[in-house]
Amino acid sequence: MSDNLGFVKGLGELERTVMEVLWAREDAGSGAATARDVSRALAGDRDLAHTTVMTVLDRLAKKGFLERERDGRAWRYRPVESREGYVTELMLGALEETGDRDAALVHFVRSVSSDEVDVLRQALAALTKEPPA
Repeated sequence: MSDNLGFVKGLGELERTVMEVLWAREDAGSGAATARDVSRALAGDRDLAHTTVMTVLDRLAKKGFLERERDGRAWRYRPVESREGYVTELMLGALEETGDRDAALVHFVRSVSSDEVDVLRQALAALTKEPPA
């Protein structure tokens, strides 16, 4: 996914809202969704025309955020990347924008909670372990 520059540019507010619906479905094991599924999921929060949802889904697919497959006359959409993968791409993109990656990383680490520092330590320890012989 690192080669997909669309991810680095981020999502607009409505695109993020639609992606949140699709990520939540994936997290719940519901799988791919039609535009109608997304419209229904958003009905309580936002008053969006079904055609607007269809347009946003089509745009997200063209940008590479979603893959789609035909299901009769409808399309079924699913995220190409997890929410965590998307955020990772945003963070890596932000690092690319700085002139001093090391300084940015140090500043980032100084700004996280002690629990998050523990998570980072565990991840780094797991990366540095030698593979079993």
